[in-house]
Amino acid sequence: MIAAELPSFRRLAAGAARASGARRHHRWVRFQSSGAPKRPKTAIFFPGQGVQRVGMITPWLEAFPRTVKPIVDEIDQVLGLPLTRIIAEGPNAVLTCTENSQPAIMATSILILKVMEQEFGFKPAERLDFTLGHSLGEFAALVAGGYLEFGDALKLVRQRGEVMAHCSKEARKEGGGEYGMVALVCENEDRLKAMVDGIHDFLGLSHDGSKSDSTIDIPPIAQVLIANINSKNQIVLSGSIDRITTLLSNLRQFGGHDPRAVRLKSDSPFHSPLMKPAEKLMKKLLHDEKRSNGEDLVRFPGYMPCISNVTAKPFKSKEQLEDLLARQAVETVNWWDSVKYLDQEQQVKRWIGIGPGKVGRNLVGKEVGMKGEVKGGGVWGVTAPGEMEEIVKALDATETACD
Repeated sequence: MIAAELPSFRRLAAGAARASGARRHHRWVRFQSSGAPKRPKTAIFFPGQGVQRVGMITPWLEAFPRTVKPIVDEIDQVLGLPLTRIIAEGPNAVLTCTENSQPAIMATSILILKVMEQEFGFKPAERLDFTLGHSLGEFAALVAGGYLEFGDALKLVRQRGEVMAHCSKEARKEGGGEYGMVALVCENEDRLKAMVDGIHDFLGLSHDGSKSDSTIDIPPIAQVLIANINSKNQIVLSGSIDRITTLLSNLRQFGGHDPRAVRLKSDSPFHSPLMKPAEKLMKKLLHDEKRSNGEDLVRFPGYMPCISNVTAKPFKSKEQLEDLLARQAVETVNWWDSVKYLDQEQQVKRWIGIGPGKVGRNLVGKEVGMKGEVKGGGVWGVTAPGEMEEIVKALDATETACD
């Protein structure tokens, strides 16, 4: 049974937005209606694995003890283990373990959002139009959007992380060698598509790169696939490091590509066929588990549209959300397409990154051509207490930019 709802983690957008089911539905469709609000469209986004660091909660606890201390206590209570002590004290090798880092990042992200709400009067259901998260960050986005309760999401992420860590250990035991992820950065942005096509050709994938079309005689342990498409000039490969090295040699020798390769701080090949057990677990939990009051884990619709990592479009139904959230463990994170959809099709002008690290803010800012406040919008990253007041003021200053 997934943890029951805890008192201080009521829905993030409690109040007006939960007055009735009809009003929740109104929040869902408002971005499509002719009566859209005058303020610029606003999206909130959350980071994925790799941004964790020892002590990342401590500044928030020191600055806002009244709000943060109860949340810290509840994180440990929900999980039944001292995760917040690991976050505060480390060591880094323990925090970086997948089963710890994933819930740690998600919990820290939601903690920061709660500070923004309780200490600065920020109301997500009234001030935001879209929510999205990079890989693991999708769980935080679903909490922020009213689709998952925090306690349920925290337990899901912990269980998901445990299975992913086990998959990586089994891969090393069975195949030997190293497994992980490598980012490829093209200096010339125009060459990214050609490089991706070259990777698909080498890996024997269909032209669109669907993982379901991968060569069936290659076992998952030997496969390398594109885990993330992060921006106009950056992708991430996942799988055997030896095979990734062979692929890069092939690209350079025969494809004329010479991307900068950066090994990421991960010993797990996320978003690859090796993570299939995590997908199966998530499908089972999302479809079969109930909350203590008998309700399903997933609520639909939420307070605002949430963008799927898999489709780069809003989830269309509860059933689709459950399916895609599970599949996300093995599918490519289409982050670039998600940002383009909101920027170009939905004309989002304000972007708020919530959580540790500034990687997500930098990726979004580069794509939409903004960093910080600009006329009528901006891209901000809330990563430390000292930034909170400045960003809330910037949001207030641009609230009527459409008038």
